[in-house]
Amino acid sequence: MHSIELFVGAGGLGMGVDRAGFTPVAVLDFDKWCCETLRQNRKRGRPIAKWPEPIEQNIRDVGFEKYRGRVELVTGGPPCQPFSIGGRHRAHADHRDMWSETVRVIRETEPQAFLFENVKGLARQTFATYLGYITRQLQHPSVERRENEDWRDHLSRLDRHHTSNAPLEYRVIPALVNAANYGVPQKRERVVFVGFREGIAAKWSFPNETHSRTALLWDKWGSGDYWERHAIAKKDREERPSRAKLSRPDDDTGPWRTVRDELAGLPDPERSPEEAAQYLNHRFQPGARTYTGHTGSPLDEPAKTLKAGVHGVPGGENMLRRPDGSVRYFTVRESARLQTFPDNFAVTGSWTESMRQIGNAVPVTLAEVLARSIRDHLPRKPRQHQHAGRRI
Repeated sequence: MHSIELFVGAGGLGMGVDRAGFTPVAVLDFDKWCCETLRQNRKRGRPIAKWPEPIEQNIRDVGFEKYRGRVELVTGGPPCQPFSIGGRHRAHADHRDMWSETVRVIRETEPQAFLFENVKGLARQTFATYLGYITRQLQHPSVERRENEDWRDHLSRLDRHHTSNAPLEYRVIPALVNAANYGVPQKRERVVFVGFREGIAAKWSFPNETHSRTALLWDKWGSGDYWERHAIAKKDREERPSRAKLSRPDDDTGPWRTVRDELAGLPDPERSPEEAAQYLNHRFQPGARTYTGHTGSPLDEPAKTLKAGVHGVPGGENMLRRPDGSVRYFTVRESARLQTFPDNFAVTGSWTESMRQIGNAVPVTLAEVLARSIRDHLPRKPRQHQHAGRRI
């Protein structure tokens, strides 16, 4: 099965989709550093040696008609700054809002399915109407926005089309997903859109969650297995939360993965710089400090959401907080691990630039779980291609 990856960034979503069994035929991003990261890793070999050369262009300047009927899945993370809680959240008024271009690609390629993600901020009540607008466009991509048409007028026209007995082109399910609940060592909530082409009886739903906070609390304070597994003496353990309710998980979920779990085996770059230098992108970055609202990620919890570092004090939340209260910045390698990137994947650019790429990425593990579930619900036989219908 084949895929197209839009707004590929550092390739987290694309690598997960690749692992799920899709072969990318096109990957695109406007950012030169992201494209350089992909090029360097293609040269290095695994994990993306078979990827095509990234298309380093503005999506507005690229046509995708030649892929019509040739791809089963289109994926991507349209730029999130218009909806980011940490940004100016201007939504449709922001020139970086690329949802209309994303819909255009669906219209031009007519894939069997798509998978898109965006920041949690998109689910805020402030953006409820625009979230509905995005969903409606994805349901009826052939109903194009006219030149100089206000998005609200386009939404009204889409609603009229939707309620006029016109057939759906795609059945779309949006949901707020926490990556920690799928084995990612990071509390990273994202809005995810999954759509299947009308006529595909997918009977799909979001995969069952595999990890939970309840299981982690029990692992620490019920069975104590967590501390034994990491050989942590009682005096070095975090304090038990006073209000934490302990109970055995009533399902088969495993414990949330923690920062300590994921960074196991990596030498401390501050205390063992020579050993750390043997790993890609694993160098100590001085200058970390806490400030109001930014206190770093505790070692024995999933990390807080990694940020792209484009607002606030440089580095922001991208810090490790040790049990003794001291903090240091995560290295690029550590951040990549928290995004479940493989250790043989190198990130190009300065520390700030590399952290921006990693902070904007989709965790590879989450992408794989979602894409594999989608793949399992797609037809196994080659489809008989049908055109989406006339444009309105």
